[in-house]
Amino acid sequence: MAGARPGAGPGPVLPDGCMDLLWSAGRLLVAGPDTRAHAPGDPLAAWAGVRFAPGDAPALLGVPAHELRDRRVDLADLWPAARVRGLAGRIAAAGAHAAALEEAALHLAARAPRPDPLARAVAARLGAGWSVGATADAVGLGVRQLHRRSLDAFGYGPKTLTRILRLRRALALVRAGTPFASAAALAGYTDQAHLARDSRALTGRTLTAHVTAHAPARPSGRTTAPAPTRAPAHARGPAPARPPS
Repeated sequence: MAGARPGAGPGPVLPDGCMDLLWSAGRLLVAGPDTRAHAPGDPLAAWAGVRFAPGDAPALLGVPAHELRDRRVDLADLWPAARVRGLAGRIAAAGAHAAALEEAALHLAARAPRPDPLARAVAARLGAGWSVGATADAVGLGVRQLHRRSLDAFGYGPKTLTRILRLRRALALVRAGTPFASAAALAGYTDQAHLARDSRALTGRTLTAHVTAHAPARPSGRTTAPAPTRAPAHARGPAPARPPS
């Protein structure tokens, strides 16, 4: 994991369906799932963090994701203050704060309830371009049930998660040099104008601005937290095949 760099000046945090455990200046905070770009308050602050894959953090934190949507809150607001002080103290005393935070996250995740496997299946399918209806059928839920489960797991409904993950696919292509129109088609947009509207709505930036700025999805010092099974949270099998049309 790349440690946080003092004075690094991270760019805006773009929506990605994830939640984060953050450490800065002796404080532990939780970044909830975003529906819009978030600008860090102090561009000169040093940060370290652990990123949890979509749907994984609520089990560890003991809080439904929708309660933290578009919020940054002190971990002490969610857990007993004495527990958080002890954890923050151990991280502060470590020479490498990022490594200490990652080790703490591993320890916590190994002892927390396992993440909902249905949430992982939903995120994998929506991220691969499945429709909400096809995803609901694949996991054995009605569309309304899927919406309720998604609020708890991801912080928003499956349509919003689909929109966020689709934009991330498109921006990855754009930053890799794919022409805008081709990136829009490959990511599942109706056309380039559709992609441009989503880019402005979710990130506040034009497509050209993303190409020139290469805004990071998360501040430096961020990694993906392993699941309680000790398998990396980002480790998944091959993306599910698209359902037959």
